Formats: sequence, structure tokens, C-alpha cells
Amino acid sequence: MKKLLGLGTTVLLCAVLAASVAPAGKSKQSVVNLNFATYVWQPTTVKAMGAIVDSWNKSHAGIQVHIVPVDVNSVHDKLLTNFVGGTAADIVHDEAADIAGFTQQGYLANLTPLIPASLKAEMPQSVWDTTNFGHKITGVPIMLQTYNVFANMSILKAAGIKAPTVANPWTWARFQAVAKQLSTGGNYGVCWGLRSPTATIQTLSLNWGGQWNYLENGKWNLKVGAGEQAILKIIHNMVYNDKSIDAAGVGLSGSAVLPAFFGGKCAMTVQGNYQAQGMIQQSPKGFNWAMFPPLKGTSQNQAANPQTLSISTQSQHKQEAMQFIAYALNAQNMAKLAAGDWLIPAAPAAAKIVVKSTKHYGSWKNAVSAVPNFKKANWVTLGPYARWKAEVATPAFRQYLGNQISLDQLSKTLIDGWNNIRG
Repeated sequence: MKKLLGLGTTVLLCAVLAASVAPAGKSKQSVVNLNFATYVWQPTTVKAMGAIVDSWNKSHAGIQVHIVPVDVNSVHDKLLTNFVGGTAADIVHDEAADIAGFTQQGYLANLTPLIPASLKAEMPQSVWDTTNFGHKITGVPIMLQTYNVFANMSILKAAGIKAPTVANPWTWARFQAVAKQLSTGGNYGVCWGLRSPTATIQTLSLNWGGQWNYLENGKWNLKVGAGEQAILKIIHNMVYNDKSIDAAGVGLSGSAVLPAFFGGKCAMTVQGNYQAQGMIQQSPKGFNWAMFPPLKGTSQNQAANPQTLSISTQSQHKQEAMQFIAYALNAQNMAKLAAGDWLIPAAPAAAKIVVKSTKHYGSWKNAVSAVPNFKKANWVTLGPYARWKAEVATPAFRQYLGNQISLDQLSKTLIDGWNNIRG
């Protein structure tokens, strides 16, 4: 999911608890105070979330919500510290792939009996499935992301290259051919920051049906077959054979390659669709960019790994917490959060609001078009996944993309690491 800047949770949580005061005319005993740990960090999303909480607090004097910022770069560790220390917030903002482990450890409440029927009906079952662990829903989906090609349309038009459409998306073969064509004169077809490559690689593997984890004889095994290898081979070939991806940028973050893209060193870049916000805020005046529909392998499938809101089992006010979640994620509010983060709303009704209200209709249309292609990825619901991703997959993928190990060595490292962690 999205590489979601903030302050340490523990210090802030203590400060919030100490500062919680009942509104004028109310006794402390009559007010339910809910702490809401969230990693929203884009200024637009911070503003939207603040407005939602303020609106709730003004209209619900008996249930007051207090935002506790969490550092976007260390969400898992901060939440785990609070869970273990017994200082968890009532409401927790995370993502589907991460809450699997917290669910297994008993830190998140079963929301199935708490979720209002109207909220349940707003989102597709395929999205709800990503937060359902053994018939226990422990997270309410908010918004999702895809990985898309962003193009400098001035460069493409000068080369006589037409942009793809929702009806006729580019295949990976077409993308490779265009990238190679545009790699001339010391410039590259593509800048692609892959410092944190695991989510990107695994999600794009679904274009060829690569699920990575497969249930066999009651155990979830890891395999690196043709479907999983396809995207790895493409990226490696583009960097080291075609030399159409700037090798110097591969070790950088996605946002770190944007200056090269804006400066014309690269005709295209691959980013999470949320990076459209970066294009709007950071690109030079008059920069002509477009975000394309997702690329196609045998399909355009990508993993549904939504951001989520959960309730801690430590919370003494689960009913009230769910009331706030339902309010925060109604269609209008979800649309505000999604528009702020440039992510795809989990509810189609919210997606329609965003598309109708935006000044960037084409990009949002391309983003929302991906909804039918969101698929449940097996790894999203597996408890050992977060540890395997951090300790094994990310460093191993970096080595492979840095041309330090072979594909066979990568496969062995990934499989052995999974077996050791899974036990």
C-alpha cells in the first residue's frame, strides 16, 4: 500500500489523555473521549480529516474524538508499541496487509456485529474480503491505490506517441517499447524509484496471476513462479539490457525521482496513483502530464490493500468508536479523504463524487476505472506477511534490482525467509 510524516505516538497519546477535557457544561463522566491514531500526512488529507473530526465533535457533544498523529514511516512499530504497552488508541488507522498480524495477536476488535448495514452495503464484497480474517472483519476499508504510468505528454507528443485510454490500455510490452524508443541523448524512457519495492512488485505480479502465497495441505507456502517472476524480469531487463530505466533512480524513493521527471530527464515514471498530488503541487508551471490507466499483462489486476480504520480491543467504547467510523466514512467524507490523498475511494458512491467535483477529471477517471480490477491478494490476510516483507522481501528485492543477486538466488532467499518466519 501507499508509503504513508508525523510525531511519535506514545508521547502524543499521553499528552492527549492528559489534555482531554469535557466541553463546557458537561461533566467528565458524561463525555466519552475517543483517541484516534492516524497517519494522514498529505496537507490536503490532514485538513480533510481535521474538518471531519471537528464536525463530529461539534455535533456529538457526548462523544469527543481526539486525533493522535502517527509517523507515516513507522506505523507498524508505533502501533505495536502501544498495543503491547496497553496504551492503544480507540480507533486505529492502518492498512489491510498490516492488520492481519494485529488481528492474529488479538489487538483488534471483531467489527462484524458493530458495522451498520448501510456502511457494509456501500463497498464491494471484494474489498471487504481484504479485512475479513476467519469470518472476523477487523478493519473498515477507506481507500485504495494502484500503480500507474505518469507521462510527460510534451515528450510523447513530439515522438508521435499517443496516450492509452481506459478502453485501450497499454500492455507491458507496449510500455517497454515506448520506454526504449524514448531513451535517447542521455535521457531515459522511465525513472522508477524502487527503494521500497515489495508492495509494488507483488501488486503488479497480479497482472499475470502471481499470488506469491498459496494454500497447500493447510499451510500457506510461498512460490516464485512464472506469474511472480514476470514483473521482476521486465524491470530488470529495462534497467540492465534496454537501459530504458534510469539505474541511478532505482534505489531512490518514488517521490525522489520526480525532479528528474519534471526536468525532462525521463519521459515517464511509475508511481502510486496518489502521486498525482505531487504532480499538481510540485510540477513546473505549464508542465503537461497525464496519468495513464493501469498497464496490462494478462490482466490489469492489482491488489486490493486498502487503508483501514479499526477499533482496539483495549477500547472501552467500541460502539461509540464505530459510530464515528461510520460518520467519517460516509460517501461525502470518504470522497474528501480520497481527494486529499489522491487515492481511490473504497465506496463507488464516494468515487462518483470525486470524479464529478475534481478539476483533474481525466486522471481521476483513469484511477477509478481500476476498481473492477482490484483483487484480493493472498498475502494481505496472512499474519507473518508484515515481518517477512520488512526483514526478507524488501532487502532481497533491493539486491536483485541492484543486480547483486540472480533471480534464482532471490527466489531461494524469499522462500527460505518465508518458511523461517511462518514456522
